[in-house]
Amino acid sequence: MKPRPPISAARKAAFQILMAVERGQSHSDDLLRGKAVNDLSAPDRNLATALVLGVLRWQIQLDHQLQTLLKHPNAKLDREILISLRLGAFQLLHMNRIPARAAIDESVELAKQAGHKFASGMVNAVLRKLGTSFFNFSEGSPEELAQTQAHPAWMVERWANSFSLEAARTICCHGQSQPLLSIRIESPAAEAELVSSGIVLKPGDLLAAARTVVAGDVTATAALREGRVRLQDEGSQLVAELAAHPAENLDQKVNTIVDCCAAPGGKTLILAERNPLARILACESSAPRFEQLCKRLSPLGDRIECRHADATALTENSIFDLALADVPCSGTGTLGRNPEIRHRLRPEDFARQSERQRSILQAALRAVRPGGCVVYSTCSLEPEENEQVIAAVLATNPNARLLSLESRIETLRSDGILTTSGAERLRICLTPEGFLRLLPGVFPTDGFFVALLERTA
Repeated sequence: MKPRPPISAARKAAFQILMAVERGQSHSDDLLRGKAVNDLSAPDRNLATALVLGVLRWQIQLDHQLQTLLKHPNAKLDREILISLRLGAFQLLHMNRIPARAAIDESVELAKQAGHKFASGMVNAVLRKLGTSFFNFSEGSPEELAQTQAHPAWMVERWANSFSLEAARTICCHGQSQPLLSIRIESPAAEAELVSSGIVLKPGDLLAAARTVVAGDVTATAALREGRVRLQDEGSQLVAELAAHPAENLDQKVNTIVDCCAAPGGKTLILAERNPLARILACESSAPRFEQLCKRLSPLGDRIECRHADATALTENSIFDLALADVPCSGTGTLGRNPEIRHRLRPEDFARQSERQRSILQAALRAVRPGGCVVYSTCSLEPEENEQVIAAVLATNPNARLLSLESRIETLRSDGILTTSGAERLRICLTPEGFLRLLPGVFPTDGFFVALLERTA
């Protein structure tokens, strides 16, 4: 019997992860950090990651292209066959360095070893036709843009209506690219340590403490393992910096802080760094994420209380000087980092999310004392989770008012936390109401919405 050709460890791992995502068993970001991927060699780990995220980013377009080449275009394919086809198609169309023969042959073998021996001929034929096919795409309408950039049409239409077709194009293009690897450095000595380890860095776009990794494996450095540098999107760092700065009426002093939805803890660490005398309550409702949060914040000792609790159930009233409500959301600002969100999300999900977001914000406002402030943020682009949440809470809470973030941006600039060019560019992102909206692609960050509220009585 002729032996089966081997399947590379990277493609086998990618196939298994994509199958788990397709079945709804887990998320790609969790699986790509799991033992199966960590045990791979560095080249295989990089290839597996590129395959998984690439297939998820381009899945809508890949499926359309594959359907046109099937003998029965509307036929429902078994998951194993579909994943095999997607993997092969992505390599043929988007990975020029992968030999076509390897992409096709291993996709055929994946289908066979998944129990679909008789479909392997179809996988082979479709992928060979795909390699010689030409597809013409246009971006003149939201529907065409959605197809070209492999996003759901309803999602792109929303963005075009909210921001403009050109802005929607920028968002989509950002969602199809691998996010830059951003870090936060603790000190000049930590940066020098990375450079001496062969890591090539460039300054961040916004923050003096942010760097972008240009080359080198920062995850293999002692500086990262021991916490002298941290992996964190620069937009996420910015949210924490905006929250961490004391409100003007607190005379530059914050004694008590609550981080309502604290995991994974990166923003909490910035709150602690900027307010070294403050006591901080860090809440998290998810048990696994709470365990990770406690471990990450443990070096700060007893000045931080980690509480396994839902923020909506906060019992404290008029206690805190400052609250950060970085609430769970749809994540539409993070599609470059979490591409499968576009496949899971439905328009009706926003109403469900916004109900919980309103409850968290209400609890945060109750928890701060009169004169205290709440920073509300999401990594969503959707008005239901952003402006409409703020409007709904203010409409039912006469003891709260909206403040513009313009003065905080200026203070962060004058304190050297924001770069001068970063502050100038951020001012353009302020809405007339004083909200800050970062659209993906305008900066090389995830998308964020930030609002500042004060409890008045």
